[in-house]
Order: sequence, then C-alpha cells, then structure tokens
Amino acid sequence: MNEMTVGGLKVRLTGGVDGEGGGDGPLVILLHGFGAPGDDLVPLAEVIDAPDGTRWLFPEGPLPLSLDFGGTRAWWIIDFARIQEDRAAGRIRDLSVEVPQGLALARERILGFLQELPRQLPIDYKKTVIGGFSQGAMLTCDAVLQTDYPFAGLVQLSGNLLAQAVWSPLMTKRRSLPVFQSHGTKDDILPHIGAERLRDALTQSGLVVEWHSFHGGHEIPYSVLHQLNGFLTKVFTTA
Repeated sequence: MNEMTVGGLKVRLTGGVDGEGGGDGPLVILLHGFGAPGDDLVPLAEVIDAPDGTRWLFPEGPLPLSLDFGGTRAWWIIDFARIQEDRAAGRIRDLSVEVPQGLALARERILGFLQELPRQLPIDYKKTVIGGFSQGAMLTCDAVLQTDYPFAGLVQLSGNLLAQAVWSPLMTKRRSLPVFQSHGTKDDILPHIGAERLRDALTQSGLVVEWHSFHGGHEIPYSVLHQLNGFLTKVFTTA
C-alpha cells in the first residue's frame, strides 16, 4: 500500500499492477464514514474481486475527532445530541430537508481532491467509480451532483438522501449514471427510509440504480460486497 497527499487530503492507494496502485487500470475511490479511521475501508480491496489492474484509493477525512473516538476522522461534524434526542423520542430523522453546516467545506475539499488527482496519478474518470460508506457515501453523492466528471459509477453504502433542495435540481444531468446502493433494514444510524428516498429520487431523475436492501444494521455485509463486485465488473467492462 502506498500513502500520499492529494489536494490536501491524506490518501491510501492499493491494488493495480504492484499492490501499491501502480499502472493505469480502473480506479475505485471510497470514502469512509464518520468516526472511522482513515484506513477503515482499505480491507475491501482485498475481498472484492474487481477486474485485474483495478486500483483502490481511500481518502482520509480531514477532521480529527476527540480522543474518545480513538483518533478517528470525519468529513463534517455531526450533532450527536440531536441524534440521541431523536432516538429517545422515537423519531425517525428526515435528513432530506437538512443541509449540514459543514457540507459546503467538505464539498470544497473533495472537489479540490478530484481536481488535483489527475496531476498525480494516471486517471481516466470514465473508468473511475466513486463512492463511500455512510457520511462518505453522502459526500460523494453531493460531489458527483456538483461536478461533470464522467464517472463510470457511484457507490452508496448505507447513505441517505441529504439536502434534497440542493440535490434534486442537479440529478437529471447525471441521467443514465450507474449507481450501486445498499442499506440495512435495521440501521439505527441512518434510517432505511432515507435510503429509499435517495433511491427513488435518483431513479426518477434517470439514474440507473442497483438497489440492495439487506436484513442488518449500519454495516457492509459480505452479501453486499459480492454484489458490489458484480457491479464494478459490469461498469468497468462497459466503460
């Protein structure tokens, strides 16, 4: 595995022809969720049987959390007090009406990363899939809608519809983009209905969503990894 800095973000690079991201093969960019270490998703590169030469890039969230979280990272800060209040009251929070205070800065950082990336690595965005888990999923969805890079696909693992007033007008320009989306029916962090809202909004705007609902929580089960492998093989074969 290789480590480098791209657009001010620390990234980990693996796969490719040498195990360190070498070559010019297809690229998968995955962003971790809130409260995870920067290398949280790196093991996925070992368990997903992507096409030969596929490179994997894992950016690290720029915000360090308190020591209570074990030195973990975030893309923007979450209001945990409000989450606890909603849980205690039995409320299902509708994130689609919210625009997190830190989203704009997080977007600026990831867009700077995407702009800088071709200057440091051989990359064809037509052969690049971008996505993430939880907060990382929502940030990549936002970034894809805010740009015109010709990505091969978008991966949404346990994400939700966020900032609908901002996202919805931008979705139609991504018509026909393949999307892989998964969510657990027992997720107590980001509600399943929020993922359904995202699925429906993307589908109605003409994106091609491959939807995988599973009996589980806020996680990425093996069954989803197996299905994601098929998705990557399909989009890279047709790219």
